[in-house]
Amino acid sequence: MTASLLFVAAAYLLGSVSFAVVASALFRLPDPHSYGSGNPGATNVLRTGNKAAAVVTLLGDALKGWLAVWLTGRLGGAFAVADWTVPAVALAAFVGHLYPVFHGFAGGKGVATAAGIVAALSPPLALTLLAVWLVIAFGFRISSLAALVTAALMPIGMFYLQGNTLIAWTMLPIAVLLFWRHRNNIRQLLAGSERAIGR
Repeated sequence: MTASLLFVAAAYLLGSVSFAVVASALFRLPDPHSYGSGNPGATNVLRTGNKAAAVVTLLGDALKGWLAVWLTGRLGGAFAVADWTVPAVALAAFVGHLYPVFHGFAGGKGVATAAGIVAALSPPLALTLLAVWLVIAFGFRISSLAALVTAALMPIGMFYLQGNTLIAWTMLPIAVLLFWRHRNNIRQLLAGSERAIGR
């Protein structure tokens, strides 16, 4: 039990590292909370015009989700962690990104981190969702719409591939949180005022 809780706590701390803030500091850009949507994520960082910083943000946020789950899967057996540890780590890393202790609990919307988590749990599902995201994002040029569609498909795909497992059930709160964090985008989509990619 103690080892499991330590893995979960470590996952939350790892998730709390905001790569939008890190990348902005590296590239000497303004704090991502201070412009655009105010969201510390790759799409908002891209609004500075610095594509390299946006890529670092995207890859960093995805990697931390993947790493938390992958390391737990690799090392958990040696520490005799409970069966619920990997799903709990996935959720903890995601919540850490949304509500990071290192950044005043003002985190991002979680799309890249969720993608990294899914990639660690089920690479085939991650590739399928990536393809869906790309088609919608480039077809409609609206990042939030692509994120919402893939968020809705994520638990469905995981239940299809993994069955009635705790890992599959963990995708439900992650999907709900993704929709919650995109609530303003949903309002703007309904009003027809959502920003297009590149604007």
